Amino acid sequence: MTEIETQIAQDLLTIGAVTLRPRNPFTWASGIHSPIYTDNRITISYPEVRTRIAQGLTDLIKAQFPEVEAIGGVATAGIPHAALVADRMHLPMAYVRSKPKDHGQGRQIEGRLVEGAKLVLIDDLLSTGGSVLQAAAAAQKEGMDVIGVAAIFSYQLPAVTANFADAQIPFATLTNYTALIAAAEAKGQITADERRLLHAWRQDPENWEATR
Repeated sequence: MTEIETQIAQDLLTIGAVTLRPRNPFTWASGIHSPIYTDNRITISYPEVRTRIAQGLTDLIKAQFPEVEAIGGVATAGIPHAALVADRMHLPMAYVRSKPKDHGQGRQIEGRLVEGAKLVLIDDLLSTGGSVLQAAAAAQKEGMDVIGVAAIFSYQLPAVTANFADAQIPFATLTNYTALIAAAEAKGQITADERRLLHAWRQDPENWEATR
């Protein structure tokens, strides 16, 4: 694990952006039972954390997508981070709604980018990748060249790798589920048996309940 993966994982745990409950799991909207709940929206309320995230995403994009020409934020949670990154990189920015507006000019993408601009989309969290890939498809429809996705955190579920591969769009994250579990164990927040349960969920979330 890299230093930034560990640091951001520790930050998310410290501010309560991530809650781990392997013994009393949450229920997602999809019906899947999950031992983790993530709300990265609250990171914007912590100046030191949001600054580390903004700089980390900036460094990540420069390393992974050096040809970037514009930054896009995925509504709503990706927008503030995209704004901070675009400012640091002195690049134009737009944001992508989950669906077109039902009034006015019916835009789904807000901002003004040059057609064909090499765009990196920023989101706060990757689970299956569905929402950000929908945003990518909308941007591509408007003539953007989506060269990658950058996010704060990934659950590292098998579906996210498969979905991005199908879309032929690369992605990168500041930290991930593996780093988070390691940080939680180092802080004494979980036991070795709870660590086992947490890793079992990541490998097969739909059938995890039957193995507990």
